Amino acid sequence: MKQKEKSEFFASRWGIILAGLGMAIGTGNIWRFPRIVSQQGGGAFIIAWIFFLFLWSIPLLIIEISIGKKTRLGVIGSFSRIMGQKFAWMGTFVTFVTTAIMFYYSVVTGWCLKYLFASVFQGLTKKSSTSFWNGFASSWEPVFFHLAAMAIGGFIIYSGVVKGIERANKILIPSLFLLLGIACIRSLTLPGAVHGLNFLFSPNLSRLGDYKMWLNALSQSAWSTGAGWGLILTYAVYTNRKENATITATTLGFGNNLASLLAAMAVIPTVFSYFASQGFSVERVLDVMKTDNQGLTFIWIPNLFSNIPGGPVFLALFFLALSFAAFSSLISMIELDTRILMDSGFSRKKAVSIIVICGFIFGLPSALSMGFFNNQDWVWGLGLMVSGFFYTIAVIKFGPGKFRKEIISSPENPVKIGRWFDILVAVLLPLQFVAMLGWWLWQSYAGDPGNWLKIFSPFSVGTVLFQWGIAAALFIFLNKIITRNILGKNYET
Repeated sequence: MKQKEKSEFFASRWGIILAGLGMAIGTGNIWRFPRIVSQQGGGAFIIAWIFFLFLWSIPLLIIEISIGKKTRLGVIGSFSRIMGQKFAWMGTFVTFVTTAIMFYYSVVTGWCLKYLFASVFQGLTKKSSTSFWNGFASSWEPVFFHLAAMAIGGFIIYSGVVKGIERANKILIPSLFLLLGIACIRSLTLPGAVHGLNFLFSPNLSRLGDYKMWLNALSQSAWSTGAGWGLILTYAVYTNRKENATITATTLGFGNNLASLLAAMAVIPTVFSYFASQGFSVERVLDVMKTDNQGLTFIWIPNLFSNIPGGPVFLALFFLALSFAAFSSLISMIELDTRILMDSGFSRKKAVSIIVICGFIFGLPSALSMGFFNNQDWVWGLGLMVSGFFYTIAVIKFGPGKFRKEIISSPENPVKIGRWFDILVAVLLPLQFVAMLGWWLWQSYAGDPGNWLKIFSPFSVGTVLFQWGIAAALFIFLNKIITRNILGKNYET
């Protein structure tokens, strides 16, 4: 029997904007973006990255916000209402992709907590950064900090929309931008930092002809903004009817990109300054920036800050900012699943308890095995492409023009969008998905054809398609049961 949950709403427009920024701005902005922009050509990459902000991310954010505000349901219920109940499995797949990411993202949040603790209390700058990381990663400590991350995130969501989500993001997001600003100022005052700044903002226009760079820019924009995750759709459930999806989505997109640029300006000039003092070439600097995510953030950053004046203080500030970014995104993932259970009749408190317990249990393999962690990051990170495509299919089935007129635009919203939206959804968004997917399949086959379809190889196409296929088949099979449980008496047989 369904319980009636008291309606919850953000107290103001700033509530949804700050919550949306918290959703979008995560650890990927701080430790992934600097690495990707260095790999893909600096300034040229930024041009492509901004281009896709308008061509992919903001349109998907507009779609999500509009659907959530219209249906007042979580992802699964929203897909059922927009597309018809037999397509609810698509919403279930989107939900599962984000949930699977939450299982290991909480582990990353735990790493951030550990390094914040170590930078404040354990003299991290005085230790061998490589030995410290290896010792931590091979111990049981990641399990404890994973549990702490889920517990803190759950406590915030447990408190509700206004007291929990809105209040937390009113603290986290302004503090995050302040910390990033301080880190930028310190970075730019280091000797030789100007070379890093020149690399970041001086485009090599010849790189614009490299299709790989454009595809990396597309994926970074999509994954960094949270477009297609279902997170901003979930937050939109708690918005006022007068909330303008276009203005909100644009604000979130620009705010997210600003955070990424601040992070890059804090990290890249610091790296250039340090290696310039060691007499290394620009090529050596770029090699460092191409290391894996864990290596750059948890090995090189402590090493860099240990060699600059005031390093311990600024290292602590860096990991404080990283922890804030991690939690602001983690709580949005917990809320997504909480909203699904609330649609099924659970109270908020019971739903949060279930999600925190399940999140901890299913996150244990990633906390204990870096190999499993990397596999899940690979499989479900790529799964976000499918999630974004499913939103596109939903609008195409509903009718792009009809969706624009009846769901995005309303008498309460003064800002309208034109027919360009119809072309973007019907043509450009699907083409971008096909291009991303096709490029990945081709590169995977060309790079290692013998390993292409091995389902137990951690980074093969086979392991991705196998896990995607199992999830999709299960959700299609259970579609009627899931839909009946979400919609209750409104379910149509």
